Amino acid sequence: MSKIITLRKGLDINLQGKAELSLYEAKAAADYALSPLDFEGVTPKLLVKVGDEVKAGDALFFNKYNDRVLFTSPVSGTVSAVNRGEKRRVLNVTITPDREQQYKEFAMLDLQKATREEVVEMLLQSGLWPLLIQRPYGVIADPEAQPKAIFVSAFDSAPLAPDYNFVLRSEKENLQKGVEVLKKLTSGKVHFSMRAKESSVAEQLKGVELHTFAGKHPAGNVGVQIHHIDPINKGEVVWTVNVQDLAIIGRLFLTGKVDMTRTIAVTGSEVEKPRYCKVVAGANLDSILKGELKAQKEGDTVRVINGNALTGTKAEGYLSFYANQLTVIPEGDKYELLGWAMPRFGKFSVSRSYFSWLFPKKAYRLDTNLNGGERPFIVTGLYEQYLPMDIYPMYLLKACLAGDIDKMENLGIYEVLPEDLALCEFVCPSKIEIQQILRDGINLMIKEA
Repeated sequence: MSKIITLRKGLDINLQGKAELSLYEAKAAADYALSPLDFEGVTPKLLVKVGDEVKAGDALFFNKYNDRVLFTSPVSGTVSAVNRGEKRRVLNVTITPDREQQYKEFAMLDLQKATREEVVEMLLQSGLWPLLIQRPYGVIADPEAQPKAIFVSAFDSAPLAPDYNFVLRSEKENLQKGVEVLKKLTSGKVHFSMRAKESSVAEQLKGVELHTFAGKHPAGNVGVQIHHIDPINKGEVVWTVNVQDLAIIGRLFLTGKVDMTRTIAVTGSEVEKPRYCKVVAGANLDSILKGELKAQKEGDTVRVINGNALTGTKAEGYLSFYANQLTVIPEGDKYELLGWAMPRFGKFSVSRSYFSWLFPKKAYRLDTNLNGGERPFIVTGLYEQYLPMDIYPMYLLKACLAGDIDKMENLGIYEVLPEDLALCEFVCPSKIEIQQILRDGINLMIKEA
């Protein structure tokens, strides 16, 4: 057993709507979509037009800045629409699925004999290369780069996060094949992190270096784990991959087909029966949520989030490419008369502004309301109490706002992504959009680099 790395900082946000360990099959979706907006830094160039027939694994578009990186259809069917926004920006490509699914066939590589270049090419052609994320910057990995190591977190500590031991209980063979693929992509180690005092799918895998973490969220964030295992220095590159995405990669090399089926957690206080659902990435959300939500009072609305409540994005009708979780919470668009003066036992607060701190184990029904507007950005020392990393988030954010690249480098921008500071945004008394500020700073680093 590996040494336990205990994190003293962090915060677990106990929300209503934890998924119970049961599974249901989603209904057949009327259509599926692949959106370039799911991928950071990608400018799409279309390879299909409305009316084209595609198989699962056929390319729909590629990245303008790297034409080797393809984005492929999750299902077979007919391209029904190319939806555009302002300045003809591509929002998504939708496909009406066939009744019987057809798959593009890829060569079955013998990983014992295959070269690294052959493995990279198969991932690129299949459209699964975007599952590999590069740090620093949190962008799709560069096929030409050589990572010093690859990191996988086998657990998630975010609010209402899926239980990967349940999700991946029948995926051991796919995971092991995925590990073999990762070992072809790096000359360094493949690191797996698991939660202390819990059994994990990672324990059964061969060829990985195991690490054990204990502590509150963000202990499950791969960025926090990298910081405590092998920090990223200037000029170094590491890759990360979600553990369920690793199973999808392994499935490709075992079957020669792009099968984007995944098990997602359908969670949140507004879900009638929170549980797990097996679905194909990009599915229309109606096929997942129809009949699953609680009845709402007249005038009440809900927000559906691709991902968790801290880092997820507002769903625009389809399951996103990377989503392993759907969260449904109240919209929070109603004004509360004298809300600030009420005891508010049902509201969560880290500052003990409400009496809810008397009930630390209570599950809360929180909404999207900020409970106030943006205020002056002042040094409080609050962020450092919740970020278990040896950096100064307040000063890093101010360097991002100032566009000071030297300071951003010195203050640790290579080690963090917006998800790592999401908890800081949650506890921020100034209501600052911390994740967006950090993303803008990272994009400036990319531009200048």
